[in-house]
Amino acid sequence: MNAIDVACPVMAGIDVSKAWLDVAVSDSDRVDRFANDAAGCAALSERLGNAELVALEATGGYEMRMVRSLLAVGVPVAVINPRQVRHFALASGRLAKTDRLDAHVILHFARVFRPAPMPDLGERHASLTALVARRRQLIDMAVAEKNRLEHAPQALVPLINQVQALLKAQLTTVDAAIATTIDQQPDLAARRDILLSVPGIGDVAAAVIIAELPELGAIDDKKLSALVGVAPIVRDSGTLCGQRHIGGGRPTVRCALYMATLSAIRCNAPIKAFYTRLRDAGRPPKVAIVAAMRKLITMINTIVKRQVFWENQKHGC
Repeated sequence: MNAIDVACPVMAGIDVSKAWLDVAVSDSDRVDRFANDAAGCAALSERLGNAELVALEATGGYEMRMVRSLLAVGVPVAVINPRQVRHFALASGRLAKTDRLDAHVILHFARVFRPAPMPDLGERHASLTALVARRRQLIDMAVAEKNRLEHAPQALVPLINQVQALLKAQLTTVDAAIATTIDQQPDLAARRDILLSVPGIGDVAAAVIIAELPELGAIDDKKLSALVGVAPIVRDSGTLCGQRHIGGGRPTVRCALYMATLSAIRCNAPIKAFYTRLRDAGRPPKVAIVAAMRKLITMINTIVKRQVFWENQKHGC
C-alpha cells in the first residue's frame, strides 16, 4: 500500500485527516494511505524526498506534523486554503468528495496554480508562533470571563475571579516566554528592535508581526498589503464601478496592525499627517484608517528590508 516511487522529481497532493494521510503523486493514478502519526509522517517524507512540491490543505493543525516532517528533509511544502481547493474542485466538475478524491484534487490544484512553498523557519519560530497564538487565546478567554462576571450571581463571582487570576498569571508567563524566544534568536531580536522603533508599534504588535508575517522585508509592498489583507479589492462589472473593500489575508496580523495604526495616528508624525490629509479630503474615518494601515505596513516593510531604524529613515507621505 505504501509503495510510492519518486525516483524522478514529482508533485504530490496530500489530503490530511486526524488519523490518515492520503497522498496522490503526479506520476501515478494511485492514492496511498499513511497513518497521521510520527511513524507515518516519517515514512511518507522518506518516500517523497525527491518531490519538487508537496501540497496540503490547512486542517486546523492536523497537517503540521507532516509539514514539519517534510521540511526536515528539505521537501518544498505549500499549505493551501481548503475553500480554494473546494471551489477549484467544483469548477472542475468534481462534485463527489472523499479523502482519495480530495488528494487528487489537491494535486491538480498544485499543478495548475503552483502555490508558493512555505519557508522553513525552524522549531524556535514555530514555538514563537504557538506562543503568540496562545496569548490571543488567553485574551479571548479573559474577555469571556469578564463578560460572564457582569451578569453572574454572587455565588459564582469567586469562581470567576479565580479563573481570571489564573488567566492573568498565565498571560504574564506567555509574555515572558515570547520575549525570551525572540531574545534567543539574533535575527528575530534585530527585527523586533526595528519594529519597536516605529511610533505606534508595541511589544504585542511586534511579536505578532514577527511570528505571523515572516515575509516582511522580503516581498514587495503590493504583495505584502494583499498578504495582510489591507489591499482594496476591485469589484467592477460593465458600467458599474463598485466600492473597494479589503478582505482575505491574515486576520490576526491585520488586527494587530489596526491597533498599532490607531496609536500611530496619534503619535507617528508621517502617519498622522497622511490620515489627516485623507480626512480633510472628505474620506470616511474607516477608509482613512485602512489607508493608514496600508501606509504603515509598507513603510515598515521598507525599514525592515533596509535594516534601519525608523528614526534613521526618511519618510514621505
